Amino acid sequence: MADHSFSDGVPSDSVEAAKNASNTEKLTDQVMQNPRVLAALQERLDNVPHTPSSYIETLPKAVKRRINALKQLQVRCAHIEAKFYEEVHDLERKYAALYQPLFDKRREFITGDVEPTDAESEWHSENEEEEKLAGDMKNKVVVTEKEAATAEEPNPKGIPEFWFTIFRNVDMLSELVQEYDEPILKHLQDIKVKFSDPGQPMSFVLEFHFEPNDYFTNSVLTKTYKMKSEPDKADPFSFEGPEIVDCDGCTIDWKKGKNVTVKTIKKKQKHKGRGTVRTITKQVPNESFFNFFNPLKASGDGESLDEDSEFTLASDFEIGHFFRERIVPRAVLYFTGEAIEDDDNFEEGEEGEEEELEGDEEGEDEDDAEINPKKEPSQPAECKQQ
Repeated sequence: MADHSFSDGVPSDSVEAAKNASNTEKLTDQVMQNPRVLAALQERLDNVPHTPSSYIETLPKAVKRRINALKQLQVRCAHIEAKFYEEVHDLERKYAALYQPLFDKRREFITGDVEPTDAESEWHSENEEEEKLAGDMKNKVVVTEKEAATAEEPNPKGIPEFWFTIFRNVDMLSELVQEYDEPILKHLQDIKVKFSDPGQPMSFVLEFHFEPNDYFTNSVLTKTYKMKSEPDKADPFSFEGPEIVDCDGCTIDWKKGKNVTVKTIKKKQKHKGRGTVRTITKQVPNESFFNFFNPLKASGDGESLDEDSEFTLASDFEIGHFFRERIVPRAVLYFTGEAIEDDDNFEEGEEGEEEELEGDEEGEDEDDAEINPKKEPSQPAECKQQ
């Protein structure tokens, strides 16, 4: 029979447990009074990340309920913002009609169909006085030579290679252009932006107008960009305005042997049975700017694109947006390079401001430093949409 010892009527194992608990409590008190232990615990607490979400989790249910109500209001704000951008699109369409006569005249000057008047060609540059002074001094020295040179100076029609020069000047575009694309782009006469009609899904079309050439029969090549201006049901708070969601190109009717988007390669094949070898030719894709008109399609079947495809599609959308917002409205400034210089100066200004802020941070107290270790528009008949 088991031996159960008692002391004053209390089992001995209970007395032993009480003694152990008392000893543990005393030991804990001694540890918590140790400054080193307390400092180590405090350091660990300080290193625990305090994120907004962790803070929200600590709030009472009544407060969380009110936060949910604020989110509902935010979703309604996003839908109102979407309506705002729809009206902005309507305004863009309205003012595009006002810009177009000026752009049409721009094309006439570029192609040489119309010669600008003296009043239309007068322009006062910032360095006009210096240039005039330098010109006067040069005239006094070489009047005769200048007159002879002026008489012999060529007078080409319009502004040769206007759009092709823009392609060369803009890095985003020049990266797409291959050497064999250049002769074709020299035939480019105009680029237009057309906005979707009222009541139709939001979109815009880029039209590339070419003069007759030896490469394809199309007079116009088009690229349609479809847009969405509504909050995503699954993630309404990500809405920041209209976004391009897909694009369509067109079929280029290449003349025989002139298609620069493909190249012909020869490949040898060996017959498995007889061992004979034959040479076959096949066409494979070739890098070219004109692949721009045969874009990758956004996945519409629920399947996600691979990383390379997503990058290609995002780059395409960026280029389309750049044509619409910068190149077409300010073409002459990209031809002269002034718009590019403005962009470079703006970027340098941002960097300079960042460096100045970093300098301010370095000037903080030393103690602080130690503490911190879119129905699309109808397509032109010359180009068949894919």
